[in-house]
Amino acid sequence: MTEDFEQHRPSADEPGLPGFAPAPAAPAVVPGPYRVLARKYRPQRFEDLIGQDAMVRTLANAFETGRIPQAWILTGVRGVGKTTTARILARGLNFIRADGSGGPTVSLTEEGVHCRAVMEGRHIDILEMDAASNTSVDDVRQINDAVRYAPTSARYKVYIIDEVHMLSKSAFNAFLKTLEEPPPFVFNDSATTEIRQVPVTILSRCQRFDLRRVESGVLMNHLRGICAKEGVTLEDEALALIARAAEGSVRDSLSLLDQAIAHGGGHVDADTVRLMLGLADRTRVIDLFEAVMKGDVATALKELRDQYDSGADPAAIVADLAEFTHFVTRLKVVPGAAMDGAVSETERDRGMKASVLPMRVLSRAWQMLLKGHREVLDSAKPVAAAEMLLIRLAYASDLPTPDEALRKLSDRSETGGSGGPAPAPRGGGETASRGGLAIAARSEAQPMAAASAPAPAAAPHLRLDGFGALVALAEEKRDIGVKIALERDVRLVRFEDGRLEFAPAEGASPQLAADLSRKISEWTGRRWIVALSSEEGAPTLREVSEKEKSERLTGVRAHPLVQAVMDRFPGAQIVAIRDAADPAVEAVPVPTEDDDGIPGEFGFDFGGLDEDH
Repeated sequence: MTEDFEQHRPSADEPGLPGFAPAPAAPAVVPGPYRVLARKYRPQRFEDLIGQDAMVRTLANAFETGRIPQAWILTGVRGVGKTTTARILARGLNFIRADGSGGPTVSLTEEGVHCRAVMEGRHIDILEMDAASNTSVDDVRQINDAVRYAPTSARYKVYIIDEVHMLSKSAFNAFLKTLEEPPPFVFNDSATTEIRQVPVTILSRCQRFDLRRVESGVLMNHLRGICAKEGVTLEDEALALIARAAEGSVRDSLSLLDQAIAHGGGHVDADTVRLMLGLADRTRVIDLFEAVMKGDVATALKELRDQYDSGADPAAIVADLAEFTHFVTRLKVVPGAAMDGAVSETERDRGMKASVLPMRVLSRAWQMLLKGHREVLDSAKPVAAAEMLLIRLAYASDLPTPDEALRKLSDRSETGGSGGPAPAPRGGGETASRGGLAIAARSEAQPMAAASAPAPAAAPHLRLDGFGALVALAEEKRDIGVKIALERDVRLVRFEDGRLEFAPAEGASPQLAADLSRKISEWTGRRWIVALSSEEGAPTLREVSEKEKSERLTGVRAHPLVQAVMDRFPGAQIVAIRDAADPAVEAVPVPTEDDDGIPGEFGFDFGGLDEDH
């Protein structure tokens, strides 16, 4: 009867049958919560860790040789994988296949019995403790009490203590004994971002691993692979911006990528990332840098205002300026830095062109931007603070060095303060004199000294008739260094009163021309132009002197009397040639031989002559 009833049960689709209600509709499928990219693509094995090759190699060798320490401490900036590495270590220590085989390993190509629970943080024998919220000694005592008991299902118990530096001093002391002599089935993994706050007594009991910041190129490749899996198109420039903003943190880069995907609706371009981060266009930042370095205040202020109106944060603009200044300085010192994968082609080309700026200008700009960035952040009106910073930078870009300032002061003292240097053009119709700026700064720095001290006497104006007079002047001033340089390193090309042009000899100092110009101007009391020439130039004074000595020595050796002396004393050498007319030399009379044509007297000095000479 029941079978007949079941056989003839009417369908729910048949309407109009009494006593049968329509079947309820199937419940709608409710999508699960969205998993952010940082959790979705969290590394599950050592091969998934990026940028930590040294640590992975060390751990692999330790597992292969069985030299596995029972306490690790992992340190590094946020988001480089400290807690993830600790979980992977716990998974490798407790790896067991479904058939019961397997042992501690770093080769986690297949999923074991405990792997999923360990990586999800819900395994009963893998205990994770947040030291930021469990800082007291009682929390550590619970660990000390629990380590005495064997693991429930896994091979080892693993305690993962995150942000371990937050533990109190008493908690650290309570943890020492357990950390130094743990049971054989207990392992301790600690992670911290502030390794210096961890007591040395703790560090000495752990094997330390420093997780590095991930390089921009590696981070970009990692993000590019995730975008391919997610079906998202992302421009390379946008990738570079995200990698630069993440500062080597993988988690930060994935969080920014998640935000950029949501902001761009599946397609992420550079403008989207700039708008999201409040950044200025990199090209426009370089334009602003060039305007400031040229001293064009009007263009710099207009560019700053345009970027601000486009949504860029003034503090971010100043930070980008400082970053580009640092990049240009690195290019000046290490040209190979241009090959960084996170650097765009435009940034690379224009950075190389800007690297011709003097190091003193770049260093001064860096210092001003570094201090100005803090001013912009603390100011109630960031735009105004940024504008004032740019004005200071523009006016300081062509300030003279202390040597140049002193030289200009000396020039003005010679001319009696008249006929100052020509004004340099400035943006906005203003003019400013570099010499005037230097004089004003010096007079403001020492007002009392200038008022009380008498004016220094101007150096006498000297005229030099020739290069020999210049050498004699250096000897008179007792400047041996300059005298030796003039005799040894100067191949004279042209010499006029007020101008010296020469070709440097081999081994001459690169600063020789500048040093000579400064010294001669100081000695003569007026400006001298010392220039290098591409012409060969005359031989140096030392070369001329050596040549004359050689020729004189050759002539003396050919003299019959000298040959007779050399034959009479075998092995003797001529060590000096002195003129008999020199009052400092006493001529030794020599017997005359009128029939051989030798002069009646010849100046010979046999003093100190022995068998060896």
